[in-house]
Amino acid sequence: MQLKRIQHYLQQYRRYLSTAKAKEQRLYIWESQRLFQENWDMDAEDWPAMYDGALQNSRTKRLWKREGYEPKRMMLELAKMQLDFVRHMFFDLFNEEKSLEGRVGRFVYYCDMLLQEYKDKHPRSIDNNHYHDDDYHMVSLYLAFRYPERYALYDAGAFRRLLEKLGSGDIPKANDMERFAKVMNTLYKFMQKEEGLLELHRKRLVEGVHYTGESLLVLYDFYQYCTDPGSRVEEYVDERGRGN
Repeated sequence: MQLKRIQHYLQQYRRYLSTAKAKEQRLYIWESQRLFQENWDMDAEDWPAMYDGALQNSRTKRLWKREGYEPKRMMLELAKMQLDFVRHMFFDLFNEEKSLEGRVGRFVYYCDMLLQEYKDKHPRSIDNNHYHDDDYHMVSLYLAFRYPERYALYDAGAFRRLLEKLGSGDIPKANDMERFAKVMNTLYKFMQKEEGLLELHRKRLVEGVHYTGESLLVLYDFYQYCTDPGSRVEEYVDERGRGN
């Protein structure tokens, strides 16, 4: 990644944060992060009810339910079969003493195992996916909501487009959660050095509605803004007239 490009897009993002659109777009994610923080309890007696309550939003369900994508519902189905094992899956995923790549890989593998058991028990069901494997979006959501200051929400396509804009010569062809986490933490350090930028972001958040603590979700908002064709971002152009 190139420093001048990082600074350019952070300046673009700063201007965006002062617009009316920034005060509406994607803010619902911080509401869900607050609700997760308030409700998540691995030792809950009624674990499925806890899980359901931790994944809520007053405006939209699109983080875990949209056409052809229902990871929340499927996790509840898997928990009906093997509740103790599902608890173990999340304990392992949230164990920061283990490598991120290993935790994510095991979580998806365990979901695959339970999905096969579910299909064996429900041969006529049209459900054939647990939705935690293809783009790792839902796994990253669990991590970002559980550890706001450590993880950002993952969007594989947008992340690759961001790396292109930032001048990276190594664009991952497959999901790479370790690389993603490192890049997000690096960019957050640059963001913290941009005087006033994070303050502009925090002014959008409402106490009691959104999660207002330190949260790397702002990086997700940043790279979605930078890579969304509808954002009309001023692309970086170097001194030789080349850019994205």
